Amino acid sequence: MKYTQAKLGRIFVLKFEDGDVLVKSLGNFAKNEKLRSALVIFIGALKKGELVTGPRKPIIPPVPNKVDFKDAWETLGIGTIFTNSKGAQIHIHGAMGKKLKTLTGCVRGRSEVFLVVEAVIFELKGAGMTKDIDPATGLNLLRIN
Repeated sequence: MKYTQAKLGRIFVLKFEDGDVLVKSLGNFAKNEKLRSALVIFIGALKKGELVTGPRKPIIPPVPNKVDFKDAWETLGIGTIFTNSKGAQIHIHGAMGKKLKTLTGCVRGRSEVFLVVEAVIFELKGAGMTKDIDPATGLNLLRIN
C-alpha cells in the first residue's frame, strides 16, 4: 500500500443535462477548471452507454466484461479525476437500477445523461497524484508521487 495526504481545495456543484456525455463532460470541466486531482460523487439517470462489470476472468492483464445499457437507468456513483500528460483521467464506478434489475460497474466514455445528473466535485490539493498506464496490467492506474 502507498498513500499520501491531501487538503480540500475548491468544491463544485455541477448539473449535467439530458444528452450530455458524462465522462466527456467531466473531462472538459476538469480541463477548464485546471483540476489535477478530485473526488466526484453523483446521482441522476443515464440514458444509454456502457459499463465494465469486472474482468471476464481474474487474470492480469484483465479482459473487461462490457455491458451495454439503454432506455434510461437511475444511477448513483463515485469517482476520481487525476491527470497526466494527456489531461484528465476520469474513473467512475456507478450503480444503476431499472425496475427490478441492478448493474454495478465502471462507467465508460459514451454513457449519456437522461434528464439530469447532479454531481459534487471535491478538489484535492497538495499531494502528487497522477494516473498512467501500468505496464504489468495495461490499466490506467493511480500513481502516488
